[in-house]
Amino acid sequence: MTNVELAKIDLPEFGLPTVEPSIPAETYEKRVGTVQRRLSAPQHTEHMALVVYGDREHFANLAYLTGYDPRFEEAMLILSSKRAGTPGTQVWNTPILVVGNEGWSYAEIVPIQHQRVLYQSFSLLGQARGDSLSLEEIFHQAGILPGSYVGVVGWKYFDERESYTPRTWIDAPAFIVDTLRDIVGDRSLVSNVTHLFQDPLDGLRAVNEVDQLAAFEFAATHTAQALRNVIFGLKAGMTEHEATRLMQLNGIPISVHVMLSSGPRVGLGLASPSMRAIQQGEPMMMALGLWGGLNARAGFVVHDDSELPADIRDYVEKLVAPYFRAVVEWYERVGIGVKGGELYDIIHKHIGDPFFGVGLNPGHLIHLDEWVHSPIYKGSDLQLKSGMAIQVDVIPATHSPYFTTNIEDGIALADEELRAEFERKYPEAWGRIQERRRFMEQVIGIHLKPEVLPFSNIPAYLPPYLLNPGMAMRVTGK
Repeated sequence: MTNVELAKIDLPEFGLPTVEPSIPAETYEKRVGTVQRRLSAPQHTEHMALVVYGDREHFANLAYLTGYDPRFEEAMLILSSKRAGTPGTQVWNTPILVVGNEGWSYAEIVPIQHQRVLYQSFSLLGQARGDSLSLEEIFHQAGILPGSYVGVVGWKYFDERESYTPRTWIDAPAFIVDTLRDIVGDRSLVSNVTHLFQDPLDGLRAVNEVDQLAAFEFAATHTAQALRNVIFGLKAGMTEHEATRLMQLNGIPISVHVMLSSGPRVGLGLASPSMRAIQQGEPMMMALGLWGGLNARAGFVVHDDSELPADIRDYVEKLVAPYFRAVVEWYERVGIGVKGGELYDIIHKHIGDPFFGVGLNPGHLIHLDEWVHSPIYKGSDLQLKSGMAIQVDVIPATHSPYFTTNIEDGIALADEELRAEFERKYPEAWGRIQERRRFMEQVIGIHLKPEVLPFSNIPAYLPPYLLNPGMAMRVTGK
């Protein structure tokens, strides 16, 4: 068994980026080409289309192809084709981006060739209507006709546990889906194909290019640094709002609401900060997610166990230590080719007792949205791949006075070729990654495989007593 202890640890400053990665136009063009090749229609259909729907909350699949995320409204990308003379080939039309009034100017952000179409029903209520084509006309002009096959992408897909006909369950607005079904004339020709993007093994967003991984490291560095600022700046008596201001948020788009709560509010889990004063002796949790990165930590607002309630002064021994052992073994096992079920088994071997209350997947894929899918579940034979960005996300929920403990950080997996490309294109970020690896191995005592790239500025750093942040968990031997 891995021996762990709470010890004085000097957490280095890994630094913040001075270079912001971006996704080049040719990458977006390649992504569009890939999804076009993957979309398959019944042999009897001449015309084929992909309709990708997005709104302010569910934007990631649309942004993956275009770089465009709806800010106030809805939006839709239409890729359409006609079967060519050569059997099995398609001729694709120029992509069409359909936006509302306020999305028109912002659509200039799209780096690839496309046709921009105004559809004012995507606009907010009370804004101008009547200056755009109808939805049916837009679809017809895009090449969607009676008998066409249309794959629709929302943000979820379903399986036989949920429906006898899961491909007909489409999580785009009914007015869009109904119009498509009316046009093509056969309900079975309009199908949910979100799996093309979000399948946990083969989805387009399951495996990332080097530029995308660098962008995720950029985001994760900022989310982790924000939490570090709170951990090392927290004082009892601060309001939750005052503690949150320590994050020094800088305007990078968020992927989830900012979370920080204390005392009786921690049971809400996802609560935003309030004016409540944080009291010594009580629990506290916090999380920040930006596009491509999320970090979370939880503990008690105390200096040591003597300030805990009398009935939970074994907090570290009973909850934190076994949790940390589980996370250490998870980190040391994760790697290319590892089956998701192995990681699940590691966590439940250590903290599978009902007391710990681990209910969610112990790790999942992360992208512009905080949760894409997860290959990590009981019995999973899905093997992790190079290019995956993974959230180390093991959350006990004891529903007891012990509350919880939490290390939630992001990593990526990269084979030798991808690591060399990362180092060449993003040397500053690569330097941070290597320093984090050294810290985890030499100070925390977690030995990572070469392909594991930690993206957090608080890598596996777990201080259970938030008023004494220099005391954190480490491995002492095995």
